[in-house]
Amino acid sequence: MKGKQYSGGCLCGHIRFTAHGVAANPHSCSCDNCQRHSGAPSLCWVEFPKDVVEWTGTGGMPALYRSSDYSSRSFCPRCGSTLGAVDDAPMVALVTGSFDDSDLSELRPVSHSYVDACPAWWEITKAV
Repeated sequence: MKGKQYSGGCLCGHIRFTAHGVAANPHSCSCDNCQRHSGAPSLCWVEFPKDVVEWTGTGGMPALYRSSDYSSRSFCPRCGSTLGAVDDAPMVALVTGSFDDSDLSELRPVSHSYVDACPAWWEITKAV
């Protein structure tokens, strides 16, 4: 496959992925599904076409939970790590915290969905 290669996986290493090409639509989301899926007030995502994402770990493809009419949330069946979402459309959305190198500039969110669903305390105004 051509293009840049991104790799990552779950906490225990059972589920691994490699994605090729351009990371699309880097964004954060604070909808109820994202909050419950991650256990955090917001979740950061990046999308790839399904045909450029390979599930390379010994666990194969992650476990799926049907979370909406158009998408299933993905997670490791062994350690429970959140990995992303596999949409009915030809897209896979991967959470940026699961990437081996999550500090890449192309993974930085450029928009935030459902920002009004964040808890009032979410905005951090002082660095620690």
